[in-house]
Amino acid sequence: MNAWCMIMKRRNWSVNEQAKLLKQIGELLARGYPIAEAIESISLHLSNSRKEELYNCLIDLRNGIAFHDVLGNLGFHKDLIGYVYFAEQHGSFAEALLEGSNLAMVKEKDRKKLLKLLQYPALLMFITGILFVFVQKSLLPKFTNLFQSMGLEANFFMKVLYSFDVYFPSIIAGCLIFLGLGAIYYTFGYRKISVLQQRAQLVKIPIVGSIFKLLFTHYFSIQLSFLLAGGISVLEALQIFEKNHRQPFYSKLGVEIKKKLLTGEKLESILACFPFFEKEFGMIIKHGQENGKLEQELLFFSQHCVLNMEEQIEKCIKMIQPVLYLFIGFLVVSMYLAILLPMFNLLDGI
Repeated sequence: MNAWCMIMKRRNWSVNEQAKLLKQIGELLARGYPIAEAIESISLHLSNSRKEELYNCLIDLRNGIAFHDVLGNLGFHKDLIGYVYFAEQHGSFAEALLEGSNLAMVKEKDRKKLLKLLQYPALLMFITGILFVFVQKSLLPKFTNLFQSMGLEANFFMKVLYSFDVYFPSIIAGCLIFLGLGAIYYTFGYRKISVLQQRAQLVKIPIVGSIFKLLFTHYFSIQLSFLLAGGISVLEALQIFEKNHRQPFYSKLGVEIKKKLLTGEKLESILACFPFFEKEFGMIIKHGQENGKLEQELLFFSQHCVLNMEEQIEKCIKMIQPVLYLFIGFLVVSMYLAILLPMFNLLDGI
């Protein structure tokens, strides 16, 4: 029971807490603090439960456990653990922690912004749905019978409401069937294929696929940049990727690239063939090898990927809310005009 409680405690670090902790550690490391002293200093400002967890981290570190494994025991996100793992290999520890924490904060900020933008439209849709059911099941039939008895034809907005009532259940049923088929494919198809094929399929999803592609490209290029800047060769860097078993995708990717390099293929050609990387990635690699500044080219390209990713997410967020408002507004106006327009016709006839 106590062990289960400890596990639950370790899993309740939010993404912001994780990113903030690593950012603070990175800042203190950049000022010359040893990692143990940095963690001790940060723990002074945290709650008692967090102090206890970080105290246990210090014990693990003094017992020779790698920092990325310590974070894994705390339930940290695998991407943040990956940043720490690679930082332990190339030595640019402070820079990697700061880079990883900043990216995690950006992703969390975008997620919260999307949820916040969807909250109000979701409430409007719920209220509109209740109003629609009331109008459709109670008011509209009575007015329809009245108008038919007086020889008035259904107007455009009444037809819209009747069509919505007819086709909406079919749309919902179609969505549920689609989700059901997707769940079946995920269970019996997607999970059976290799992790590289999984990522290749992910980037084919409309809209979000391009964001995934930018994310994969950024992560691989930034880690390779740090490793090369630490004086490690490309082949040695790929071996480090291969040993990163906490991230099976990048581990398998390291194996595949290394295998092709040993057969004589060029790195830029290999990376250009992977569908889950940006198409210009191979060109960036080639340019960096030619001018002898590959690690700098990779670092610049990774930053470009993050900026591009933020722009695409911002564009999606800005597009979703107006579309929802337009749909809700049209439905509400249709409900009112479906009833009011025939009433005006009746008043004109009096």
